[in-house]
Amino acid sequence: MLITSLDNNKIKKYIKLKDKKYRDIDKLFLVEGEHLVFEALKSNRLVDLLVIEDYDFKIDFPYTFVTLNIMKKLSNMESTPKVIGVVKMNDSNSIIGNRVVMLDDVRDPGNLGTIIRSSVAFNVTDIVLSRESVDLYNEKVIRATQGMIFKINIIRKDIVDIIKELKEKNYLILGTNVKNGTDVSFINTNKYALIMGNEGSGVKPEILNMCDKNIYIEMSPECESLNVGVATSIILYELNK
Repeated sequence: MLITSLDNNKIKKYIKLKDKKYRDIDKLFLVEGEHLVFEALKSNRLVDLLVIEDYDFKIDFPYTFVTLNIMKKLSNMESTPKVIGVVKMNDSNSIIGNRVVMLDDVRDPGNLGTIIRSSVAFNVTDIVLSRESVDLYNEKVIRATQGMIFKINIIRKDIVDIIKELKEKNYLILGTNVKNGTDVSFINTNKYALIMGNEGSGVKPEILNMCDKNIYIEMSPECESLNVGVATSIILYELNK
């Protein structure tokens, strides 16, 4: 089957998914390119697949051909992809494991993408996004994760509420504070919740006050601070040792 019209009801619905409002309503989002489509398929979250006309896409999943014009309209990329997948959002709403990263109002899509990739690399089981953190299904976040968005449990909840829940379950709550903390290389635990803060203001004081320990990364005095994505990666590497 080939869809040629932008007035097609399915296409009109999928174009709206470029807007967060409609993603949240339909609980669906788009992924662009073969790698992300295959990762969505492996996670059993791929619900529909559109392929540019005359492209022989080798995949064990039914798909519909669309014109170049439709693919351009659906895409957010400068270079039009050959395939776009429609994917269902993560429906989990609870912590599933012992290694948790909580993000207190992280706003930059690239930083979130980096944190997701590093979390998978260093065996984190869950990421909790605060209510004001960047949208997980922003197209820049999705691309930055390189498919790792499908390999970890990611939920959005109030950070204070989650901390209270995890304290009752004996997680070590780790804040990040360069002035009043412990060198992360001295932390030894397999059940933790690491809290990373906003790019400009860090972790909120009221949240830091709820932490069991505050940690920092030992580094040269010539460097005042690190990007939150880089800092999270280093801390997770140390905690994974």
